[in-house]
Amino acid sequence: MKAAVFEGLERMTVRQVPDPSLPDEASLILKVHACAVCGSDIRIFHHGNPRVTPPQIIGHEVAGEVVEVGKEVTRFKVGDRLATGADVPCGECEWCREGLPNNCAINYAIGYQFPGGLAEYMMLNARTLRFGAVHPIPLALSYDQATLAEPLGCCINGLELAQIKLGDTVVVIGAGPAGCMLMRLARSFGAIRVIGVQRSRARVSAAYTLGGADVVLCSEEVDPVQGVWEATGGRGADVVITANSSPETHQQALRMVRNRGRINLFGGLPQDAPPIALESNLIHYKELLLTGSHGSVPRHHRLALDLLACGVIEPDGYISHTFALDEVLAAFAAAESHEGMKVIVHPHGS
Repeated sequence: MKAAVFEGLERMTVRQVPDPSLPDEASLILKVHACAVCGSDIRIFHHGNPRVTPPQIIGHEVAGEVVEVGKEVTRFKVGDRLATGADVPCGECEWCREGLPNNCAINYAIGYQFPGGLAEYMMLNARTLRFGAVHPIPLALSYDQATLAEPLGCCINGLELAQIKLGDTVVVIGAGPAGCMLMRLARSFGAIRVIGVQRSRARVSAAYTLGGADVVLCSEEVDPVQGVWEATGGRGADVVITANSSPETHQQALRMVRNRGRINLFGGLPQDAPPIALESNLIHYKELLLTGSHGSVPRHHRLALDLLACGVIEPDGYISHTFALDEVLAAFAAAESHEGMKVIVHPHGS
């Protein structure tokens, strides 16, 4: 089959590799129809990841069709349309046993230790099928639309940890695909006012149209901390979520949130990002609750598919570019340049 193989830092080659085969009767083979490019894929491409050993096929926002199943697989059959999440719990450690598999001690993931979706076919092993986020795609969704369930599931996890309450004012820093999903979902969680903060003006309109924000501050033009205080009448935000890869926004979040507010550090930072000089006195005197969120659990992914299917999140507005597998480097460039929103790779052709 044809696959895009990550061969080392800033090296990815589209070439022929052996077709995946069933390692046992509890696994299946998926024909990949769509694989979206995630910010973490871009970080792997530029900076690597301890869980990714080249050569490896990356990509974890996947939707496809079952073409082969082992005899022991009972949940799925040939012809089923499936979407996957990234995280694959071990199912055995303390965190998995306590229902928090995204904190799994081993932390397996599709496109990391297990080959991902930037290929014509991929194998979903027994562990992935037993413990991971693998769900049927609702009839209302296309393969492209279903890839959005993986990032949306992560957004649900972050919003739950932020403990949004009815009537809250929520600030989301970053108006990329995840940021806009967070803005839109914050309203569903009970937020009465949503403020977006976006560095580049090109995505300010997306915060309004996709995110449904009431106010959007362009941080290249105004001080976002001052802007939030002015937009809230000097009260500050109840919740601030950092949906970007800028360390500076973590510091800004501490200064724009009100006393007893909550902060969720949603976006991961590059491995070579400098340490943050955390103003811990702000946490102390303002009695802030500071949380992080990483990935999601299978129930988040299943719920995300339902939210997409019923239109709580309108999927089509998020998909701005599609590329063939041979154009994978152009797909990564488009995603990294913020020219649009979600970029989808079609391994069997656009």
